[in-house]
Amino acid sequence: MESETASSIPAGTSSAQPALKGRASVLIPLALFTAYDYAVPEDLTLRPGEFVSVPLGRRSVTGVVWGEGDAAIDAAKLKPVEAVLEVPAMPEVSRRFIDWVANYCMAPLGSVLRMAMSVPEALAPERATRAWTVGDPNSGKATAARARVLDVLRDGPPLASGDLARTAGCTPGVVAEMARSGMLRAVDLPARRPFGRPDPARPGPTLSEAQRRAVEALTDLAPGVTLLNGVTGSGKTEVYFEAIAACLRAGKQALVLLPEIALSAQWLGRFAERFGATPAQWHSELTQLERRVTWRAVLEGEARVVVGARSALFLPYAGLGLIVVDEEHESAFKQEDGVIYQARDMAVVRGHLAKIPVVLASATPSLESVVNVEQGRYRALHLPDRHGEAELPAVTLVDLRQDRPERQQWLSPSLVRAVRETLAAEGQALLFLNRRGYAPLTLCRDCGHRMQCPNCTTWLVEHRYSARLQCHHCGYQAQMPPACPACGHSGTFAACGPGVERLAEEAALLFPEARRLVITSDTVGGPKKATELIRMVTEREVDLIIGTQIIAKGHHFPHLTLVGVVDADLGLSGGDLRAAERTYQLLHQVAGRAGRAERPGRVLIQTYDPARPVMQALKDHDQARFLKIEEEDRRQAGMPPFGRLAALIISGRDEAAVEQQVRMMAAAAPRAEGLSVLGPAPAPLAMLRGRHRRRFLMKCRRDLAPQPLIRAWLRGLKWPGDLRLQIDIDPYSFL
Repeated sequence: MESETASSIPAGTSSAQPALKGRASVLIPLALFTAYDYAVPEDLTLRPGEFVSVPLGRRSVTGVVWGEGDAAIDAAKLKPVEAVLEVPAMPEVSRRFIDWVANYCMAPLGSVLRMAMSVPEALAPERATRAWTVGDPNSGKATAARARVLDVLRDGPPLASGDLARTAGCTPGVVAEMARSGMLRAVDLPARRPFGRPDPARPGPTLSEAQRRAVEALTDLAPGVTLLNGVTGSGKTEVYFEAIAACLRAGKQALVLLPEIALSAQWLGRFAERFGATPAQWHSELTQLERRVTWRAVLEGEARVVVGARSALFLPYAGLGLIVVDEEHESAFKQEDGVIYQARDMAVVRGHLAKIPVVLASATPSLESVVNVEQGRYRALHLPDRHGEAELPAVTLVDLRQDRPERQQWLSPSLVRAVRETLAAEGQALLFLNRRGYAPLTLCRDCGHRMQCPNCTTWLVEHRYSARLQCHHCGYQAQMPPACPACGHSGTFAACGPGVERLAEEAALLFPEARRLVITSDTVGGPKKATELIRMVTEREVDLIIGTQIIAKGHHFPHLTLVGVVDADLGLSGGDLRAAERTYQLLHQVAGRAGRAERPGRVLIQTYDPARPVMQALKDHDQARFLKIEEEDRRQAGMPPFGRLAALIISGRDEAAVEQQVRMMAAAAPRAEGLSVLGPAPAPLAMLRGRHRRRFLMKCRRDLAPQPLIRAWLRGLKWPGDLRLQIDIDPYSFL
């Protein structure tokens, strides 16, 4: 049973805010850097945070009252606020968070508000759902199908037409005819909630001593950031579940951010087992109705626990009391389009503004979080052992210079032998290659022509399953041409390099009896498909899994005893300052899928450079040694987290106009001690979606904020034609 204090959460209210007289500033969810002033009619009482309808040009739009208006503006020029919407106000902490994000990320204030108001229909009165119950059974002809409909309704609650037809095993036409004849009576039901009410009093699993100590430290719900660092399989999820239970008992809402919401099926199952209900979900696969109902339930405090992708951070929580960022090291928390932000870092800010706890959970924490612990900004909890009797898998490095695969194959003899041994022992094996499609490059053997995206400076990836060439940057697709477009010769195309589809082809030749399954973002599609794929693995309907990074995150496969990493060197090129760190995190995570139950696991990592520190750290399970090396390298270079970076990307369809603009910017680039501006230079992706791109990179001392420097640099600069500027504070991608 839930405590009385946890049964309801007061919705966000503006009653404590002073009423605004005469004029008010209203922020509109458009790409605007400031709020607009409006007159407040005498018959309206406005307070900050309230949702209002205001005129904008010839149309009416919805905005949020942001504060007092500017007294310097002539009142005669102000248009009046049209109406106040009958919904709870946006909480003050949400408004302060929007202000903070816009200022830090140098994004239009209205664009950040748009992320918080992503479902405008949720502000309208809730529409009831038409349902049916028993009317006058004698007003129509009796048939077997109609009898089944009446039996369903006599034994249960009113149902909507589609649900009633499915339950009774009849066509929707039968239900419609019964309604017309009066055999059924219409009733209105509130919209169905796609979530339940989690019960914090429901007993949880038996915890280890290390887990109990961590729970004791978390459940005081003290404000601040805690890094929950535990090896793969140590039970971090069960620990922060207890923090969620404490939050619910305190009558507050909880938010859990996951990097791959499409593969959250196991997480949702564990949550339902612990709390007896499903949480509210927030991701791109929701229907519009589900989004509308969930957004409104968050604002009104009805959604007690929300699990979602990074955008869930901007929902207008009535009373948020805890934020958990699971797999906090994941680069998927970085938003690269529109408003560019790092959700992990913004979650820390959101927690600070609300004075609530934030838990960052990971088996491979980011260097930024580790340094914050060392410097006393975060506290740390450590789970050093796997839960129960499971042991960490043994890791072997396979030197591809010595243990060479056969020509046009990608699996070394050692890895082939290990897979056969695993299959013979009735275990499951995973072959990991972080590259989608069949081959990353297709070229003509006669003339050397390479199949390239017409919109980007990148090669087209062959996807043989769907018989298409695809650009993974802009989404362009084309059929494989019958002949080379350069020389006209047929039958001369060669696939260069492996993707998971090509690896699956090799696996079919080597292990023909094995039941194989390919899991990538192309095959998953969404949460429902993901749930089915994960079920197939868990229930041993497959023997050999071939997958990309989407399979590496947080899954528990009890029968998986072998992981083979096909190309460990793949992510170590390209000049990314976090390349080694990301490689360690990804490979450690995928290795952690092996041996999570009573059967021991092993991992084979294929590499051409086994002496690299990152490979040695993986082999020895020595995360601390790797992080020390990485930390010292970054410190010496003044790179994050010991310095600050900001990227400026200028783009346009006219290359000459882009060049002229960046030359003007270079001449006015700021100069100061502890500051350097690199560029302009063509971006590695010099053309993206048909736009030419040039980059500047600003590098600052840790004590210098780049935002004021950039604002002064850009002041007065004009942007003719279709030229665009994209600012990325704390960049993760250098493409």
